[in-house]
Amino acid sequence: MNSIRGKEMMTYLPDYYATSRVMSSNMDAQGTELDKLWQAMDETLEQYFVSTATWGLELWEKELGISVDISKPTEQRRSVILSKLRGIGTVTVSLIKSVAEAYDGGTVEVTVQPETYKFNVKFIDTLGVPPNLDDLKAVIEDIKPAHLAVEYSFTYTPWGELKQTSWDSLSSFTWEEVMTRSWC
Repeated sequence: MNSIRGKEMMTYLPDYYATSRVMSSNMDAQGTELDKLWQAMDETLEQYFVSTATWGLELWEKELGISVDISKPTEQRRSVILSKLRGIGTVTVSLIKSVAEAYDGGTVEVTVQPETYKFNVKFIDTLGVPPNLDDLKAVIEDIKPAHLAVEYSFTYTPWGELKQTSWDSLSSFTWEEVMTRSWC
């Protein structure tokens, strides 16, 4: 018997059915259908949560007014949705930080310069430019007050890490790869 539910259903029957091939086959067939039903219900339940949604991401995007682009990776689409959900309410430094971290997946530092009417979003953990920066910029433009400008700062490989490496060993890498890779 292959079905998990079929095996379970056999335990509810009288013991003399345990050796019956007919009853075993019947329970296995019915159990297989129940296994599929439970799997479908579990998959449907996963769509209610952004962190586990797959085919339901399109529904989330439509609900939140996000343009649907199925060519983007699932994790990137999830981060856009999470960011949009976090971006509802009064705009604060912690809200912008939360939204940016949802996109980046790492630590982000937000500093405000009120005298120049701008704030800076600095990516601490991510080396180089995050892959979905354009999406993040669009969301921050949507949630930030119109009178504030935003700047983005990126972290690159410190020169101190490169001192331990020879230029010959770096020749097979592009400059972008050298600056966005950890060499320690």
